[in-house]
Amino acid sequence: IRLDPIGHSHHDGLWRLAQQRSVERYTFVPTNATEEFVPAWIQRYVDGWAEGTRAGFVVLDAHDGTFLGFGSIVQLDLDARQGEIGYALLEESRGRGAASGAVDLLTRWGFDELGLERLELHIDSTNVASQRVAERCGYRLDGVLRNLHFKEGRRCDLGIWSRLPSDPA
Repeated sequence: IRLDPIGHSHHDGLWRLAQQRSVERYTFVPTNATEEFVPAWIQRYVDGWAEGTRAGFVVLDAHDGTFLGFGSIVQLDLDARQGEIGYALLEESRGRGAASGAVDLLTRWGFDELGLERLELHIDSTNVASQRVAERCGYRLDGVLRNLHFKEGRRCDLGIWSRLPSDPA
């Protein structure tokens, strides 16, 4: 895979991604999002790059550039030297290591290039596939926030997974 900075040219792939049931279920993408959501979503990451508060990427096939999904540091605090990684793949792109690859690339970039001291993944306790990605990428479960408000009145048990530069890969 490769990660390219998110831009408005990625609208169609991100719109397809926003319509996936698992994306609605496990991310902050609104349930039943309309296509008008996508430009604002992209713009948050374009602005975040400029402000240093987030770093958004699209996940592409390294060989042919096919859109596979989204990966980013969704919350970035350069002063505190920490961030939170988020990612989502199209259903047809799963099961090939793209999620683990994206998390690995984002983790290395965060530690090596940004000098971060802590990265987190926030994972719904029912999202077993993302828990496996976290484990494969060397993240450890710090704890679970029970019955946390997530979005649109929905609550979940949210696992906080972390990795430090000193942790084994």
